[in-house]
Amino acid sequence: MTQHTDVVVIGGGYAGVMTANRLTRRDGVTVTLINPRATFVERIRLHQLAAGTDDAVVEYREVLAEGVRLVVDTVTRINAPERTVTLGAGAPIGYDYLVYAVGSGSADLRVPGAAEFAYPITTLEEAQRLRPVLDAAPRTAAVTVVGAGPTGIEAAAELAERGRRVTLVCGGVLGPYLHARGRRSVAGRLARLGVTVLDGAGTRVTAVTRDAVELGDGRTVPSEVTVWTAGFGVPDLAVRSGLTTDALGRLLTDETLTSVDDERVVAAGDSAAPSDVPLRMSCQAAMPLGARAADTVLSRIDGERPSTLNQVFAGQCISLGRRAGIFQFAHRNDVALWFHIAGRPGAKLKELVCKGTVKHLADEAREPGSYGLHRVSGGDQRGQRLRAERDGAAATAGRTA
Repeated sequence: MTQHTDVVVIGGGYAGVMTANRLTRRDGVTVTLINPRATFVERIRLHQLAAGTDDAVVEYREVLAEGVRLVVDTVTRINAPERTVTLGAGAPIGYDYLVYAVGSGSADLRVPGAAEFAYPITTLEEAQRLRPVLDAAPRTAAVTVVGAGPTGIEAAAELAERGRRVTLVCGGVLGPYLHARGRRSVAGRLARLGVTVLDGAGTRVTAVTRDAVELGDGRTVPSEVTVWTAGFGVPDLAVRSGLTTDALGRLLTDETLTSVDDERVVAAGDSAAPSDVPLRMSCQAAMPLGARAADTVLSRIDGERPSTLNQVFAGQCISLGRRAGIFQFAHRNDVALWFHIAGRPGAKLKELVCKGTVKHLADEAREPGSYGLHRVSGGDQRGQRLRAERDGAAATAGRTA
């Protein structure tokens, strides 16, 4: 007789959907996905939603396995000892295993005036709030994008290509992840689009007003619409539920993505902190983490020891409007290489990646267990590095004891 197991997945983003789909490969496992929205959000397209070039949503029926039960609600608390989750509107749901995949959102807007006058775009609702504001603003209105990571660069380029007058305030280096060659390529494209880039010392925003942003070096930049992309945060659900987290609030796990508090709780995506050394927040990490989380749960159901994290990165892909982009290649440990693909080929590659993420989820829904990027060779570098750091710290402690 097959043992019945209930698995609850909290969060219907890239990691959560991958996890839920993969779990359906096993008979006797009932999967419930809890998400506050009834549609899947293509988060990597939210800058397009704000600019009016895409709606950034996909129906769950296109990416979620038929066997997954979708509950549209918000989890307000996890009761790990009792193995239940409390919902904002519905009745509590019990589980045998829980996958924590709540993702990430905007960091707290602690800069004076930012919460009142700036528009983040890290969630669907935030991008939808910004869209009509931009539509109502004159084409000549000064638009300032704060933050020069991938989201900031993409938003600035997308808006400029649509005819907006854009200033990108970096708060430091343009594209910190990028290799110097890739950074020059991005800077050149932004210049051709007419984007004014303010980078270097003194460009950190110290205040936001209704019609300007103030910088650390004393400059005031006129801004009728301020788009905020500086920093990410995670929901505080784990903290509120009494689970151990890292300093940012990500669920602290071992290298199998299992919570350090409870082997029945597994994490995936941006809200996971394996060994307190979390991966870069990205869908590139989220989907392999989702697959790994599902495999960990299935291993535990079978009474087997789960495999450890085997994460490999390819680089960073950034759109620069609809007609250009850049794929910045990287070492497998996520350090940028000199090589990149830019221009029109970069745009095509970026679009291929965006469509590919949805395809990976849809393929896993149709054929659970088919995804395998979390098992490619070379990912054990992370484990080797963490072990070396641990052994080095232990040796140092021994010498100083």
